[in-house]
Amino acid sequence: MTVPTTIDAGAWLGKYLEGDDVNPDLPRAMLKAFAETLMSAEASATCGAAYNERTEERSNSRNGYRQRPWDTRVGSVDLAVPKLRQGTYFPDWLVTPRRRAEQALVAVIGQAYVEGVSTRRVDDLVKAMGIEGISRSEVSRMAAELDAKVAAFRDRPLDSGPYRYVWVDALTQKVREAGRVVNVAAVVATAVNHQGQREVVGFDIVTVEDTAAWTEFLRGLVARGLAGVELVISDAHGGIKAAIAAVLSDATWQRCRTHFMANLASRVPKVSWPMVATLVRSIFEQADRDATWAQLGDVVDKLTSAGFCDAALYVLDAADDILAFSAFPVEHWPKIRSNNPQERLNKEIRRRTDVVGIFPNRAAVTRLLGALLVEQNDEWVVGKRYMGAETLAAPRTTKPSAADPRPAIEVAVG
Repeated sequence: MTVPTTIDAGAWLGKYLEGDDVNPDLPRAMLKAFAETLMSAEASATCGAAYNERTEERSNSRNGYRQRPWDTRVGSVDLAVPKLRQGTYFPDWLVTPRRRAEQALVAVIGQAYVEGVSTRRVDDLVKAMGIEGISRSEVSRMAAELDAKVAAFRDRPLDSGPYRYVWVDALTQKVREAGRVVNVAAVVATAVNHQGQREVVGFDIVTVEDTAAWTEFLRGLVARGLAGVELVISDAHGGIKAAIAAVLSDATWQRCRTHFMANLASRVPKVSWPMVATLVRSIFEQADRDATWAQLGDVVDKLTSAGFCDAALYVLDAADDILAFSAFPVEHWPKIRSNNPQERLNKEIRRRTDVVGIFPNRAAVTRLLGALLVEQNDEWVVGKRYMGAETLAAPRTTKPSAADPRPAIEVAVG
């Protein structure tokens, strides 16, 4: 497609008004022609010469066009953005640049493509993003810019405490190292600050998800200002539990309900799982601490009577861990008795990282994960509060209720 640097507006308009093929969407066609004329003029100024013009001042030349959608008040317009043989041209005054996460994805895939480690299943995405001809210098420039932003976010002081509730989790990612593909763990921590807003307080890439790695990660958060933690929600990984006990010794550990239910399902026949799951979920739907523990006792009795003794014992053994939330204000229960918020964040991370498949190195994982978390954190800052700031000041229940039925449960199961 050839776009002229000048336009005869009268002739152009007359073509559409007087011709047989009248454009049914004249405003959008006019906007498209005007925008492409401006871009062509700017590209000519960058090259030092107009399209097809021969001059000694020329410093660059055109290399075709790339299509880019442009959302306007008259609808979506498919713009033809000029490409240059050297460097890149992008009308950032007209088309909104890619978001940080998309820039990170482009940089990661571009790096993999330049280094020859791109897999076949991402080739179509590579070409769709216009990375097929991307240079090493362009990849390095984009990566350096993103790395600086991610590093600033990763090392920022945590000065919005106290952070009463903290969620931690890890996701496995595949990375190329020393000529082979290895698994690394991306660990992420989120929390609720004193204003009731959710916040990404930290992330890291570790070789093995063990006690040493989790301890170092949590100590890093404390060194940056993480304080006032009363409840930590995570899965039952031994390394996480040991690290929490060592670094956040004053905090209570809450077992992730999502992971607990998945583990419980492995102890129940598939055909019976819907019934068992409904019974167990009812424990978490009670209005206060006494009712919650009483319901747990009823559920254990019903499971035992129905012949699911293994499941009943599993629920009873995990009672203190899965019901740790009951010692905190009832207003907070819907937010802290499950790990769903963290699971939703993990799902969004997976959606982006699965596009890459195998990362070229650890720095690429950090770059994409960091860009995603920066964007998510920004959305939380300007979004609706996760918890009321007033209720965050309410004290926790420090002593078990007199109606706590755990002794009766033990007798019933025994």
